[in-house]
Amino acid sequence: MKVVTLAVVALLVALPQFVSAQGVENFTLPAIVGDSKTKTEVAAKFELKDHQGKKIVLHFLLKTECPFCLRYTHEYAQLAASTPDVIHLFIKPDSEKDIRAWVKQLVKTEDTPQPTIYRDAGAKLAKRFGIPDGYQFHGQSVHYPALVVLDGTGNEMFRYVGKSNTDRMSKDDFVEKLASMTAKQ
Repeated sequence: MKVVTLAVVALLVALPQFVSAQGVENFTLPAIVGDSKTKTEVAAKFELKDHQGKKIVLHFLLKTECPFCLRYTHEYAQLAASTPDVIHLFIKPDSEKDIRAWVKQLVKTEDTPQPTIYRDAGAKLAKRFGIPDGYQFHGQSVHYPALVVLDGTGNEMFRYVGKSNTDRMSKDDFVEKLASMTAKQ
């Protein structure tokens, strides 16, 4: 029994490295703009295959209202404005209507453009990336907050999965981790 348990644990530890070494299959996410009447230059969707050669950061945000998601999104939107070689995707599993309402709460400043929020209906992409679910938040079971970084070829470089809505990778820790990972390439 101990041998089987050790084998299962070893497999679970090795699985993320195996999966990330395989690269990520193409995916498409629809963009949700805050106000449907606003004319913007935001693309209607994001498709991974159109962004080869760029680092992609997937920010899996919580479903429902989360003040930490708002602050986190604003902080990373500031970073995104100063790092054009890195694409940040802010992803929510909510309905279009709920996302539009949520976007209106984002802090707007002159130096930070309004980030585009992408919809992951049914959290399908979160499931594909193995983001754990079962986090109880506002009476719902949701996926944990997570950050996944893909390199320019679509391979996973690293990930951070929070243990709660307040457990997020800080912007400074992200910059440091990305720099160290990029230096190793």
